[in-house]
Amino acid sequence: MDHLTALRVFREVVERNGFAAAARRLCLSPAAVSKNIGELEAHLSTRLLNRTTRRLSLTEAGQQYYTQIAQILDDLDEADRALGPMQSEPTGTLRVSAPMSLTLTQLADAIPQFLCRYPQLSLDLRLDDRRVDLVKEGFDVAIRGSDKLEDSSLVARKLMSMTHVLCGAPAYFSRHGMPDSPEALRQHECVQFSLSGHAKLWSFRKNDVQVDVPIDGRYKVTSSLAVREALLAGFGISLIPLIYVREDIERGRLVTALDDWSTVETHVYAVYPSRRYLNSKVRAFVDFLIETLA
Repeated sequence: MDHLTALRVFREVVERNGFAAAARRLCLSPAAVSKNIGELEAHLSTRLLNRTTRRLSLTEAGQQYYTQIAQILDDLDEADRALGPMQSEPTGTLRVSAPMSLTLTQLADAIPQFLCRYPQLSLDLRLDDRRVDLVKEGFDVAIRGSDKLEDSSLVARKLMSMTHVLCGAPAYFSRHGMPDSPEALRQHECVQFSLSGHAKLWSFRKNDVQVDVPIDGRYKVTSSLAVREALLAGFGISLIPLIYVREDIERGRLVTALDDWSTVETHVYAVYPSRRYLNSKVRAFVDFLIETLA
């Protein structure tokens, strides 16, 4: 048994949650992956994985072993990189998951400059507003917006905060009137960004008073840009990040409401698997995000 290979195979099986996915990642046959796991368990005289035809899970011993060997393998990889060109020059393919609206409005123009800066690096950018599983789906970095980031084993680096405004088209307010309080929103056509953490409850604060308004609009959509288009069409009003509608407000295409009330903020993070050392391509991309979005 090649001990180091067996350790790397075990780690990939755990992080990919399956033998077949680990085999594809390591360019091995499923039989070779199974053989390495079997030899490693025999070497340790301990079962590391519970496996059936449908399910794979770590035993208690397997969980403890995985935690320890993952750190050791990270240290080994970092030692290798410290002696090679990858430490100073990011290379290879960087897989990134990012929300569509934020990327198209704030990042798309700058990404070609990032790639020109690192000619040995390729970027596989997937625009998807859903919350991906970084490890299972093989992403190096994800950009996430959240009112409150959930606890996890991932590392999260804050990039920016997005303030929200309540706004609509002048034509809409001409027909339906301007709301004079948060409670008045119950009488209005509210457009909801359905992936938001506050999609169903819009919160407003003035001094020490907070008002939470339940929202159940007729139009729910998974794109902030689609929300913006609905507002411009005069369909309704929405609580939307200011960065998506700032120009529309400045040009009078949209009008804000309840300006004397403060609303929610969405924090934007770069999220990547927890590691003691950052891969140089991940480090370079996170630095680029900070530079661009800050």
